[in-house]
Amino acid sequence: MEAQFTHETVLLNEAVAALAVRPEGTYVDGTFGRGGHSAEILKKLGEHGRLLMIDQDPEAIETAYRLYGNDERVKIWKGSFRHIPQALEEVGLPERIDGVLLDLGVSSPQLDDASRGFSFAKDGALDMRMNPDEGRSAAEWLQTAKESEIADVLWKYGEEKQSRRIAKAIVFDRVEKPFETTLQLAEMISRVLPRKRKKTQQKQKHPATRSFQAIRIFVNQELTALVECLDKSADYLSLGGRLVVISFHSLEDRIVKRFMRDNSRPPKLPRGLPVMPDNVTKPLLRLKGKAVKASEAEVSVNPRSRSAVMRIAEKQI
Repeated sequence: MEAQFTHETVLLNEAVAALAVRPEGTYVDGTFGRGGHSAEILKKLGEHGRLLMIDQDPEAIETAYRLYGNDERVKIWKGSFRHIPQALEEVGLPERIDGVLLDLGVSSPQLDDASRGFSFAKDGALDMRMNPDEGRSAAEWLQTAKESEIADVLWKYGEEKQSRRIAKAIVFDRVEKPFETTLQLAEMISRVLPRKRKKTQQKQKHPATRSFQAIRIFVNQELTALVECLDKSADYLSLGGRLVVISFHSLEDRIVKRFMRDNSRPPKLPRGLPVMPDNVTKPLLRLKGKAVKASEAEVSVNPRSRSAVMRIAEKQI
């Protein structure tokens, strides 16, 4: 099953270079996926270096064990990157780490495998869970959620302007037939939101794009997990340790950008009070360069990299 799906790692060399890997350092790949970034990190680690591979997808963890289970430098942990402290403790790694890499979003194998329910292009069970063994599937949530809740999710996480119309149609249709497959939901959304005719030849987004994104983010609590992970990662980084995050849509990037910006500025002090140098707290992080995007060459080979944005920060206190 695994061999049927391929994955092109986005910003592979750029992300690993941004980590500034030290041969004896300890690093965390919080989104192992199919191991593209991990493989490059291991090339730079020495005999005493350590790499913790984290993923909540059972198939990704299976791949990690198959490829690196016998590498003494590697620790593998199944779960969400929001629980990095727990993962470090359970695998026996030190609390201080030298770098954390997060490659957010859905991997190509997850999108291409219809049975996972992430894509509206292929028919499969309407699941959308990163970890199929935990939480409610998209189908289960859609069957019981209130119309107002569905509308709020579509608007908040998908920025879908027609969220209320779609939510109303979902609640109406599910009475006669529950939503169980991806195409069933996608076709309903297409019916409610017919595509507009454009004079240009530019390819139009499928009407269900924003809704599928929103439901996936909600079901997996992706933005909440990201906020928790950023806070904990910054605390656990050693002096000079790097935090590298690749995001794929504006909601994720907004969170990352704000977190790194706010933690790279001195705290705001009340106006009019005398401030002594010894009393000024240094910022937690230092920004390293500007946001990095995929090159034209990478986008031509891997179109999914078009929306990728990488941001880098370094621990300085």
